[in-house]
Amino acid sequence: MIKYIQKLIDKLKKSEKGQGMVEYALIIAFVAAIAIYVLNNGLKAAVKDSFDNASAMISSANAETKNINK
Repeated sequence: MIKYIQKLIDKLKKSEKGQGMVEYALIIAFVAAIAIYVLNNGLKAAVKDSFDNASAMISSANAETKNINK
Protein backbone atom coordinates (compact mmCIF):
# COMPACT_ATOMS: atom_id res chain seq x y z
CA MET A 1 0.00 0.00 0.00
CA ILE A 2 2.83 2.40 0.84
CA LYS A 3 4.47 1.73 -2.54
CA TYR A 4 1.18 2.57 -4.30
CA ILE A 5 0.90 5.86 -2.40
CA GLN A 6 4.54 6.69 -3.19
CA LYS A 7 3.97 5.99 -6.91
CA LEU A 8 0.87 8.20 -6.84
CA ILE A 9 2.79 11.03 -5.18
CA ASP A 10 5.62 10.70 -7.72
CA LYS A 11 3.09 10.77 -10.56
CA LEU A 12 1.45 13.91 -9.17
CA LYS A 13 4.83 15.61 -8.82
CA LYS A 14 5.60 14.95 -12.48
CA SER A 15 2.19 16.15 -13.69
CA GLU A 16 2.07 19.78 -14.79
CA LYS A 17 -1.67 20.05 -15.46
CA GLY A 18 -2.31 21.63 -12.06
CA GLN A 19 0.46 24.13 -12.62
CA GLY A 20 -1.03 25.21 -15.94
CA MET A 21 -4.47 25.66 -14.40
CA VAL A 22 -3.02 27.80 -11.61
CA GLU A 23 -1.21 29.96 -14.17
CA TYR A 24 -4.41 30.49 -16.16
CA ALA A 25 -6.32 31.31 -12.97
CA LEU A 26 -3.70 33.91 -12.03
CA ILE A 27 -3.85 35.48 -15.50
CA ILE A 28 -7.66 35.67 -15.35
CA ALA A 29 -7.52 37.21 -11.86
CA PHE A 30 -4.96 39.77 -13.06
CA VAL A 31 -7.07 40.76 -16.07
CA ALA A 32 -10.19 41.00 -13.90
CA ALA A 33 -8.37 43.23 -11.40
CA ILE A 34 -7.21 45.54 -14.18
CA ALA A 35 -10.73 45.71 -15.64
CA ILE A 36 -12.24 46.57 -12.26
CA TYR A 37 -9.60 49.24 -11.67
CA VAL A 38 -10.14 50.83 -15.08
CA LEU A 39 -13.92 50.79 -14.78
CA ASN A 40 -13.79 52.44 -11.36
CA ASN A 41 -11.34 55.14 -12.42
CA GLY A 42 -12.97 57.03 -15.23
CA LEU A 43 -13.76 54.70 -18.08
CA LYS A 44 -17.28 54.23 -16.75
CA ALA A 45 -17.91 57.99 -16.84
CA ALA A 46 -16.35 58.36 -20.28
CA VAL A 47 -18.54 55.63 -21.77
CA LYS A 48 -21.64 57.12 -20.11
CA ASP A 49 -20.81 60.57 -21.48
CA SER A 50 -20.36 59.14 -24.98
CA PHE A 51 -23.75 57.43 -24.87
CA ASP A 52 -25.38 60.57 -23.45
CA ASN A 53 -23.90 62.65 -26.29
CA ALA A 54 -25.07 60.14 -28.89
CA SER A 55 -28.54 60.13 -27.37
CA ALA A 56 -28.66 63.93 -27.41
CA MET A 57 -27.59 64.01 -31.07
CA ILE A 58 -30.27 61.49 -32.01
CA SER A 59 -32.92 63.47 -30.12
CA SER A 60 -31.79 66.67 -31.81
CA ALA A 61 -31.88 65.09 -35.26
CA ASN A 62 -35.33 63.66 -34.51
CA ALA A 63 -36.62 67.11 -33.44
CA GLU A 64 -35.21 68.72 -36.60
CA THR A 65 -36.87 66.05 -38.75
CA LYS A 66 -40.21 66.72 -37.08
CA ASN A 67 -39.79 70.49 -37.74
CA ILE A 68 -38.98 69.90 -41.41
CA ASN A 69 -42.02 67.64 -41.94
CA LYS A 70 -44.47 70.23 -40.55
